[in-house]
Amino acid sequence: MAVVSKKITLSSSRDIPFNQLVISHANVRRIKAGISIEQLAEDIARRTLLQSITVRPIRDADGNETGMFEIPAGGRRYRALELLVKQKRLARNAPVPCVVREGGFAEEDSLAENTQRAPLHPLDQFRAFLAFREKGMSEEEIAANQFVSVSVVKQRLRLASVSPKLLDIYAADGMTLDQLMAFTVNGDHERQEQAFEHLAHSYSKEPYVIRRMLTEGAVRAADKRAQFVGLDAYTEAGGVVMRDLFQGDDGGWLQDVGLLDMLVAEKLRDQSDAIAAEGWKWIEVAPDFPYGHTYGLRHLRGERPTLTLEEQATRDALQAELGGLEETYADAEVLPDEVDARLCEIETAISALDDRPMVFDPEEIGRAGAFVSIDGSGNLRVERGYVRAEDERPIEPEGDPKIEEVGGVIAARAEHQGDQLTGTIEAAAEPEEDEDSKPIPDRLMSELTAHRTLALRHALGEQPDVAFLAALHALTLRAFYHYGSDTCLELDLKSISFGAQAPGLNDSSLAIAFDDRHQTWVAALPKEPGELWNVLQVFDGDSRQALFAHCVSLSVNAVYEAYNRRPRALAHADELARAVELDIVAAGWEPTVDTYLGRVTKARILAAVREAKGTRAGDRIEHLKKGDMAEKAQELLAGSGWLPEPLRTPGRPVVIFDDTSPTETDPATDRDGEEKADDGGETAMAETEPQAEDGATGIVTHAIAAE
Repeated sequence: MAVVSKKITLSSSRDIPFNQLVISHANVRRIKAGISIEQLAEDIARRTLLQSITVRPIRDADGNETGMFEIPAGGRRYRALELLVKQKRLARNAPVPCVVREGGFAEEDSLAENTQRAPLHPLDQFRAFLAFREKGMSEEEIAANQFVSVSVVKQRLRLASVSPKLLDIYAADGMTLDQLMAFTVNGDHERQEQAFEHLAHSYSKEPYVIRRMLTEGAVRAADKRAQFVGLDAYTEAGGVVMRDLFQGDDGGWLQDVGLLDMLVAEKLRDQSDAIAAEGWKWIEVAPDFPYGHTYGLRHLRGERPTLTLEEQATRDALQAELGGLEETYADAEVLPDEVDARLCEIETAISALDDRPMVFDPEEIGRAGAFVSIDGSGNLRVERGYVRAEDERPIEPEGDPKIEEVGGVIAARAEHQGDQLTGTIEAAAEPEEDEDSKPIPDRLMSELTAHRTLALRHALGEQPDVAFLAALHALTLRAFYHYGSDTCLELDLKSISFGAQAPGLNDSSLAIAFDDRHQTWVAALPKEPGELWNVLQVFDGDSRQALFAHCVSLSVNAVYEAYNRRPRALAHADELARAVELDIVAAGWEPTVDTYLGRVTKARILAAVREAKGTRAGDRIEHLKKGDMAEKAQELLAGSGWLPEPLRTPGRPVVIFDDTSPTETDPATDRDGEEKADDGGETAMAETEPQAEDGATGIVTHAIAAE
């Protein structure tokens, strides 16, 4: 006999006036989640109630219905309706569609409604936003419609625009959302799919690896070439800018490098034409010049143009306004936007008046030239007034005024110093003295001046202050004047050009600071070398010492050169670094892919990470390919203060990670927090060198012993 199954009867639904509904204590939702009640109320006001409320009749002690209904499931919808009633946008007795439940437990209804409902897959939301856009809604309208920000809408639309093949893989849980977000950096579907195929055969599948693959060969918007041309000009010329909407990208990446270089060349050429119109003999143009490119060239000493009465009045007014604004907002933590913008305008206007190009002698301009390039901030850099050796005037022989007065005979000078000073002086035939007006014979002149030279040496050796001034005079002549022959001291100053150019050295803050100091002294020294001695005499002691230190600093050569081994000189450079307490980290050097990590072996990369961040951090990246390892190591070493051995100062503490510290904090720690045994390498170093441990970080600072 066939068994007839009982048919399911669904709960009845009916419209119940709002004022007959109350919240049930059986509602299991206690914690706020999702969109706010206010947003839900606005959504109901726009689209009405899309989902009925589940209710149960309230009965009296005898089991009779009271006409009131409690809500075990749908409390947030009720609160939203209640808000609309309070705002008088909904009548108190407005009918509310409800599903009336009987039997079972109220808590069961509440729990089932929330747990049996499958959440929307993120990809469905992305595609829904895309459907809205295809139906003609703007990003702002979608944001208002869904109660999200415009940036969220942009992100969702970007995710929906990824290659359909990759979206299908994401839908099948073949990649994470973070990985999908990384693929949005480049909108080229073919490139995205190629990157995914490469990722399938790679050990590292982290989002940063995907971003690096998709932006390889592109130029960052923060690059000085991009800043010089401007993103607007680049995009107007048809260039494409790749943007990352999910993390900071410093303005994105410029994809068409060839177009960018062409725009840079065109703008530099236009700017250089204006510079050439000033009358310079030659103009050299390049996006960048190596550090020390002006070495060996004489720099003309120009004069700063004086301000006209009108310009001076304008500057005074701007300075007064600047001072007033700074005084008014001295105690303000945050400046109003309009005030901040005005301060920038004033400072720019004052700089334009103060930093006008130097005025040079027109005759000198005709034999000198200028370098036109881009500085580190993307602004035009013009270095005017450099004279090449072949363009210099012929050097006329020096004349002795006293001898010229009596016959124009040039006296011979002693050709050797030191022990040779008292040596044999080549015999010279003395002319017969037919007239009393004959000059002193050359041989006698040499003998007399030899006595004077020895006397000067002895006297100068007993007066350190004068000796210091004389040495300063000689060094300053060599450092700041091309024809520095106005001294009897045979001191020399060699300022070498850098044969090996570190990336970005010319635009580094250190190079800029050094050049600023040099130019400050240029402005303080006289234009003519013959006036230098008198100027140095009136300098105070601090100024003399500062100038002396700068001149001596120009002669430092601690560059390692494979073809020119100088072990003793480099050893002295270590001593000098210790004497001045050289801090390369404070000077701005960091271990990056370009400066170190991408140019050494994997073993050295791992050694750097293990030394700075511990053995476990090194183990975490040991399996990566070199390019990925260098990228990850750059992240790990950022801000650590770690330095490779050639940059370390003897005697200065070096940050070294101690894996044995009980309070070790390792950024590369596994999620389960389990400790791994290490080889004790760092511990051995700690036993043989003095150390000071920081218990909060597990970092041990070791002093490098001087060799």
